[in-house]
Amino acid sequence: MSAFSPLRVAYFCMEYGLAAEFTIYSGGLGVLAGDYMKSIGDLRMPAIGLGLFWDQGYTKQLIDNAGNPEDAYPPTPRDSISTLDVSLEVTVAGKPIACIAHRVERYTSATLYLIEPEREADRWITRRLYGGGEDDRLAQEIVLGVGGVRLLQALGHTIDVYHFNEGHAVFAGLELVRQRCEKGLSFSDALADVKEHIVFTTHTPVPAGNEVHDWAAMRRMSADLGFSSDELGELGGSPFSMTETGLRISRRANAVAELHGETARGMWQHVSGGAPIIAITNGVHAPTWQDPRIRASVVQDKDEEAQNAELWLVHQKLKAELCAEIARRTGVELRIDDLLIGFARRAAVYKRANLVLEDENQMESVFFEHGVQLVYAGKAHPHDFSGKALVRRLVEASRRWPENIVFLENYDMALGALLTRGCDVWLNTPRRPKEASGTSGMKAAMNGVLNVSIADGWWPEGCRHGETGWQIGMPDPSDAEAGEAAIDRRDREVLYRVFADEVIPRYQDHRSRWVAMMKESIAMSQWRFSSDRMVQEYYARLYRRDPSP
Repeated sequence: MSAFSPLRVAYFCMEYGLAAEFTIYSGGLGVLAGDYMKSIGDLRMPAIGLGLFWDQGYTKQLIDNAGNPEDAYPPTPRDSISTLDVSLEVTVAGKPIACIAHRVERYTSATLYLIEPEREADRWITRRLYGGGEDDRLAQEIVLGVGGVRLLQALGHTIDVYHFNEGHAVFAGLELVRQRCEKGLSFSDALADVKEHIVFTTHTPVPAGNEVHDWAAMRRMSADLGFSSDELGELGGSPFSMTETGLRISRRANAVAELHGETARGMWQHVSGGAPIIAITNGVHAPTWQDPRIRASVVQDKDEEAQNAELWLVHQKLKAELCAEIARRTGVELRIDDLLIGFARRAAVYKRANLVLEDENQMESVFFEHGVQLVYAGKAHPHDFSGKALVRRLVEASRRWPENIVFLENYDMALGALLTRGCDVWLNTPRRPKEASGTSGMKAAMNGVLNVSIADGWWPEGCRHGETGWQIGMPDPSDAEAGEAAIDRRDREVLYRVFADEVIPRYQDHRSRWVAMMKESIAMSQWRFSSDRMVQEYYARLYRRDPSP
């Protein structure tokens, strides 16, 4: 291979968010992977995506009359895939599972393969994304990892770098080691050789997002791939940690924001033999998430007065489109000239969607008396009962204050695009440092929707307070000793102060300064937080063996 030829990469991920109707994604991890594949195609980079075809995808979550989220699983459309003339086999629970593979024919010009069992009787494995229990998850990860390696080999692809996006794919690394051992290498030599070809992205700092499996379950499901207890222990410990394995089997790993890099290095410093963790901040696919009218309004060939006028006009059109969709879905008519705050994310407790709701006096005096409106959207994991309770709390608030609060059910990519284009402000209130990145804020920023956020995830890199958006408070070293209730109380007070003293007056009384901030937000984000930049940085700093600084 020429020194000037890009490395050939195989990118493994459990989910891909390519379009709202193609429901093989659940949230941020999948949307990031989808944006990665779109940028790979746009930039003509030699990377191949590997994933699973989920027969019923992820939940379609609707709200019943009592305000409870209910899950439904319609079949995933198959009109965007073509089946390849190739077959492969993996072993699950001692049984050979014949698999087929499809190529995605829409949404990206890059090559993306999706695997599923060939026989209907075996498709319990890929029935639902993140569905079932531990046995289901292990079976899914065998098909993704082991099946992904065998598919690439069956198709004759030569791969220089295997990129595991989260721990779900690490069985691909075990399969590569197993194959080398089968050819006569010792375990340690095989591991050392494989390690030169693997990189790993770690995401969530939340323990629940980092899988572990006991060895008995792995042996029962054939996920051990025949390795001894000593070998499994050397890779992932006991119980077997997928993240620790990803770190030990890679030559380099990355976190997904600068702050997350600090968090991840501290969180995983105990992992002996683990790869060094660098920070490569996530990005989003601008052609997917930035409205073209926004992009056209601020081109440099227009004078500043024309830019400002057109940007505000376009923003108001996007806000009207969002308000029309809200009215269609809920019957609620929001006021286009009043400040509209958006909050839309996976319904996880640490994201604190209910933070502003827990002080009704401040909410009414700071928000409602000034006409402020809030639109919420979110979807809880089907088995996350705390997340579902949070959704119920948001629905309850929308029914109590219908003129000021709206909840939109079944949050998906289409709704996410409407919200990150049509709101005035994008609110983000995670418990620092539990937000690894937070790409929805990047999408909002590219559309001139101003972020008001805790200094977590990507925001410390993008925030210039009062210029590109606003930061809620400053990091406090004493938070490590403070209880969650005390932190919540402090953050809520600071949040309301920022809105009362800065955000609301600027929106209502200083339109020209607001528009100037919108332009600063767009300029700050549209390259620096794009997936094109992220992909180029992956190639320069993660994939190369002699990475750029």
